[in-house]
Amino acid sequence: MYYSKNLKKFKNIKHCFFSRKGGFSKGIYQSLNCGTGSKDSKKNVNKNLSVISKKINIAKKKLSLMNQTHSNRVIIINKKNINSKKFNCDAVITKLKGITLGVVTADCVPIILYDIKNKSIGCAHAGWKGALSGIIENTIKKFKKLNSNNKIFASVGPCIGNKSYEVDINFYKKFISKSRKNASYFVKKNNNKKLFNLRKFVNDKLINLNVKVDHVNHDTYKEKNRFFSYRRSQKLGQKDYGRCISVISIVS
Repeated sequence: MYYSKNLKKFKNIKHCFFSRKGGFSKGIYQSLNCGTGSKDSKKNVNKNLSVISKKINIAKKKLSLMNQTHSNRVIIINKKNINSKKFNCDAVITKLKGITLGVVTADCVPIILYDIKNKSIGCAHAGWKGALSGIIENTIKKFKKLNSNNKIFASVGPCIGNKSYEVDINFYKKFISKSRKNASYFVKKNNNKKLFNLRKFVNDKLINLNVKVDHVNHDTYKEKNRFFSYRRSQKLGQKDYGRCISVISIVS
């Protein structure tokens, strides 16, 4: 269990970035796999979600998860849509007390957010596709839709590290076609490969949007005993992978 130093100061919210430890899943999903979209036993995933609910003392039935698709879509959860089983988006925001927002990741960036002026919370799933197509900008826009006078804190959780994120030239060109300045997030590994700093790419977007940022800085690819990793699973020839969960809720 990992916490943001900034967010931990606020007593009216709860949050946590969970590792892969302490659950019921077996094999490649060992052990706290919270990926409802994985091929893991649904029974074990549900038991794992119960574990995280008990760990931070929240009601499991009040845990709101997303059907994450690497999009730039953001949904505001309110009294009208609160009973939806799952939200088709990659970021959610709410002002409602008593519900918990969750994001699952396995190399992508989990971001949890709190607007201290308006007592609203959010979480976002920022893989390279979503980060490049505007999920971070759209999330902040939705916060401003709730109230334009904001003071937003964000914590960027465990994700793949820059020394682990090897990409090809076509990947690099996708970013350069958006802005030549994006070249600064890449370093050359060899003639055909580069290393991409996803964490810094996300960090700088948040900073440019006047968000106060801190980091729970762990490399999900390297730290195999602590975190799930899509890329590591691919390299090992595994057919699927587990997902870690990050959560935030308003308690008062």
